[in-house]
Amino acid sequence: MEIKPLGDRVVIQDIEVEEETTESGIVLPDSAQEEPQEGEVVAVGEGKKLDSGERLSMDVSKGDKVIYGKYAGTEIEYDGEEYLVVSEKDILAIVE
Repeated sequence: MEIKPLGDRVVIQDIEVEEETTESGIVLPDSAQEEPQEGEVVAVGEGKKLDSGERLSMDVSKGDKVIYGKYAGTEIEYDGEEYLVVSEKDILAIVE
């Protein structure tokens, strides 16, 4: 079973943030760092349905690394993994 978003929604999994070490050797734990706003697209909806019945194609696809808005989407947990479901309009850029 997998997650299939509806409409113009996208499911994103955060990219793991490595522990950061300062120049003086102090290790900053994950809890002290800012939440990442970069993730990998794991599922994409079919696209927004227009009044005419046509669907707009999605600009992102599965496997894309993206940057999304800081307070965007809804966090969900599925099969022990955490995901973020966002509207395509909340995705700011594709990282190449």
